[in-house]
Amino acid sequence: MAAMGESNEVSIDVAASPEAVYAMVADLPRMGEWSPECVRCDWLGGATAATPGAKFRGRNRIGFRRWSTTGTVVTASPGEELTFDVTSVFGLPVARWTYRISADGNGGSTVVERWEERRGRLLKFLGLLASGVGERTEHNMAGMRATLARIKATAEA
Repeated sequence: MAAMGESNEVSIDVAASPEAVYAMVADLPRMGEWSPECVRCDWLGGATAATPGAKFRGRNRIGFRRWSTTGTVVTASPGEELTFDVTSVFGLPVARWTYRISADGNGGSTVVERWEERRGRLLKFLGLLASGVGERTEHNMAGMRATLARIKATAEA
């Protein structure tokens, strides 16, 4: 199992401006279009956009298994970075997700997706029961590659 505090990242070049890519990523209700695990996100508490402190409910699925998490936007810097923390339904830390976007010098963008493990031993066990995934590192790396490929395909379409 991934060690608490472990982090991994993947990147991709996208033939779209950093502002355009950020607008897609920061539209969190669309996350289900990109992620192979997240089905959808819904804003909570009257939030309607990715601003620091905005909360959302993430609805996730792997096969027949389904679970929800709560996300809180930490950083929302248009054209540059979106970071959000994810907690379990019990309020326990799960992960921090970051999307860093930078101009590639050719009119496009380089997008880096980063995942940081924040679960303790109990939540790792409960996460295994909820998702069926024991080894989060490789699973998330594959999911991040798929997510970025889908963002790229949509942005370049």
